[in-house]
Amino acid sequence: MSTTIRKGYWIAMVDIADPEGYKKYIDANAKAFEKYGARFLARGGQHTDPEGPAGDRQVIVEFSSYEQALACYHSPEYQEALAFRLANSTARFTIIEGV
Repeated sequence: MSTTIRKGYWIAMVDIADPEGYKKYIDANAKAFEKYGARFLARGGQHTDPEGPAGDRQVIVEFSSYEQALACYHSPEYQEALAFRLANSTARFTIIEGV
């Protein structure tokens, strides 16, 4: 009997208070994303919010598994980067298992 490994995703809708400070987060998170094999499906870009404000920036990040997505978030590398995001933005953020 084989078990299917489902991908994991980070989904974030971010309001950026300080764009220059937020750039530090983007630079710092690269180390964690590389280590955990993250792949960006959406990172900023054009968007439409038909049901109300959804933030300045929307991001969808794919990982090989839900466990990898969790491990990346809790890693020392990402926690270091997260300090920059928390200081320079507010977000709605979730880690979800794919189907």
